[in-house]
Amino acid sequence: MDVCQGLIDSDVEVSPKNWFEYSVRVQPHHTDYAGIAWHGSYIAWMEEARVECLRSIGIEFAQLVALGCDLPVVELSVRYHRQIQLGRLAIVRTRMANLSGVRIPWDYQIQSPDGQELYVTARVTLVAVDREKGKIMRRLPPAMEHALAPLANISGD
Repeated sequence: MDVCQGLIDSDVEVSPKNWFEYSVRVQPHHTDYAGIAWHGSYIAWMEEARVECLRSIGIEFAQLVALGCDLPVVELSVRYHRQIQLGRLAIVRTRMANLSGVRIPWDYQIQSPDGQELYVTARVTLVAVDREKGKIMRRLPPAMEHALAPLANISGD
């Protein structure tokens, strides 16, 4: 039985060159004593954006977990370009880079709302894990591949 059987339909059109955008505001708990966003806050924002991107195509992360699929981070590369100060608004842009076997890389840009300041660029790679067996899957379950298809094969702009 397909471990992700029953994943909800995801026949939503997503333009391959478009980034999913998620807005954040730097809150006091995101900052250090100087009022500058703490480096770990960016990682949390990236995960929030990824979960919301999946939700936008009809995939609830909780459903993946309930169906026995887990998507842990196995690689993380972050380049900090500029600091963000307390109270500032930022846009977290994300897209799936491509679908390569069970590796699912996501690209990120965190920038000012007007796009004039780039704060962070990053790549996060996830892998599909069978929660019951605790092992990396040899390939993505067909239902999961179908669900992620609207985001797959995205080329850079």
